[in-house]
Amino acid sequence: MPSLFTKIINEEIPCHKIMEDESYLAFLDIRPINPGHTLVITKKEIDYIFDLDDELLSGLITFAKKAAKKIRNSVECRRVGIMVAGLEVPHAHVHLVPIVSVFDLNFARAQAASNDELAKMAEKIRNAAA
Repeated sequence: MPSLFTKIINEEIPCHKIMEDESYLAFLDIRPINPGHTLVITKKEIDYIFDLDDELLSGLITFAKKAAKKIRNSVECRRVGIMVAGLEVPHAHVHLVPIVSVFDLNFARAQAASNDELAKMAEKIRNAAA
């Protein structure tokens, strides 16, 4: 059965895309820890991030770096934190979270965002310099 993220890749479920290429997709988390919280995924469905081959894993980080630059250039933050939990969806992914302190990297802070809020944030990040 395809993961939730595979359904997003296949456009069976909508998302607010930030960036995309043939191997990776970055889109806003619908329950952001902070505005601009972005998920970066591989298009190849592999559950555990450390089961990715070296090329796919290094490409994921390089793609995430480009997305993080766009986030940092469009969302007020001290840094863009990166987190790999890997338990929420069985599909390799990283979380990019605009942060002011290390305490911002806490899923307990996540709150649902409206579709309108997500659409505005996605457009702002998409249009930012990388």
